[in-house]
Amino acid sequence: MSRSLRRGSIAAIAAIAIASLSSCAAGNTPDTLQIKPDNAAATLGANLRLNNIVVVTPVNTAGDYTGAANVVVNIANTADTPAELQSVTVGGAAATFADAAGAPQSGIVIPAGGAVAIGGQGNPSAHVASATVQVGGYASTVFTFKDGQKVSAEASVSPDSGEHGNGLYPGYGPTPSPTATPAKTATPGATAPGATATPGAPTTGATVPVGTTAPAVPAAH
Repeated sequence: MSRSLRRGSIAAIAAIAIASLSSCAAGNTPDTLQIKPDNAAATLGANLRLNNIVVVTPVNTAGDYTGAANVVVNIANTADTPAELQSVTVGGAAATFADAAGAPQSGIVIPAGGAVAIGGQGNPSAHVASATVQVGGYASTVFTFKDGQKVSAEASVSPDSGEHGNGLYPGYGPTPSPTATPAKTATPGATAPGATATPGAPTTGATVPVGTTAPAVPAAH
């Protein structure tokens, strides 16, 4: 190989090496690659971990939305004492808690060395009556515990399911309140079913055949 060709090969190898080093300098961290985790997570102190934080809106909601929403989260407690979640807010709107049977409760207890899933059938719930969020975006959530500790997280906002019934959180969104059926009001003068009114019948309860005249009642003296 001639010296000129050898010099060209060395220069090409050097250029490739420099390009590779520049790429490594950019890094492979999620921030550099603009990769975001699917669901938010947060750590509080040394013992509490909040995983898969999601705000779930009703079926078929999209874009800017204001209305009912549920907060879904799994909270693990590695301490040797229980922890109690006392409040959750979504964009400043407070949630109300209920147990697995739907009975209201003031807080949700996470047992020592255990975990509690909030949201979904058979689990306690955190329900916001009216939250203003963007479906498909993120919402600011704040979790406050009985000991005064609190942690915030930007939770993803997802509908229960889409127009074809598909979605990541079917059954986790708010359930529409049943619409009460108004009671039927009886119409004045209505005839009971099965009864036939006789035209011109006297109101005394006596039945007079059609075409006959009722006998006159003698006047009292």
